[in-house]
Amino acid sequence: MTTNRAPAYRIRGRTAHRALRALRPVERVCVLVGGLLVVSGLVHLGVFAVDGGPWTGPVSWRKPVTFGLSFGVTLLAVAWVASYLRVGERTRAVVLGLFAADCVLEVGGITLQAWRRRPSHLNMETSFDSAVSMSLAVGGGLLVVLLTVLAVASFRQRPAGPAGMALALRAGFAILLVGLVSGAVMIARGVVLTRTGHQLDAYASTAVLKPLHGVSLHAVLVLPALAWLMAARTAWREDVRERVVRGGVWVYGAAVAGAAAWGFLA
Repeated sequence: MTTNRAPAYRIRGRTAHRALRALRPVERVCVLVGGLLVVSGLVHLGVFAVDGGPWTGPVSWRKPVTFGLSFGVTLLAVAWVASYLRVGERTRAVVLGLFAADCVLEVGGITLQAWRRRPSHLNMETSFDSAVSMSLAVGGGLLVVLLTVLAVASFRQRPAGPAGMALALRAGFAILLVGLVSGAVMIARGVVLTRTGHQLDAYASTAVLKPLHGVSLHAVLVLPALAWLMAARTAWREDVRERVVRGGVWVYGAAVAGAAAWGFLA
């Protein structure tokens, strides 16, 4: 059954404790897990500061740092923006629950391999490394499926929220899917090169799409946050806020195009 329940995130004047109590159970889980993933990223930034070593390359502390922060922020963002979507409560709970579990799988596998001083992706050197690498690839595929479900929902029925939120959500999910597809392409190309004996080429092949992948992932947070901030912090007319959001979409789209061009030309 589709729900029209107002998003808990929209309620003004609440303390953090009261706002947390207003969330659905699955949203509370996402907030907790997302917060822990962000903390994990920050902790590993401290590990890097103490332990040192390279920041780039297939084996570095960069990966648990960036993936912990990125997946944590993305999980928090998706749980928030999903509260504006008109979907059934069961669908919401299943999609967000699986998404949170998948985020833990991805960050956990990457972090495990960082501590083992082994590459996390495209690593088929041992049976254990292969199992971790393939589980990350399968998890990435599941991410695409789950977020596609939410993206479709944002287009099937107009999302709730203040002026500009519907456009921000639809554009944010569309750009996010671009990032997910670019990630899937990186993994697919790398797996083919790895299985044909070109391991070093497999690691190098991901560089072209990394800028596009990184920039695209967070549109689903940035654009809805713009719509929300204008509703919460300004007295602008609705048509003005709609135009600002539309401009933000164009700017973010230009940033995505620039990231793609930079990756291919660098």
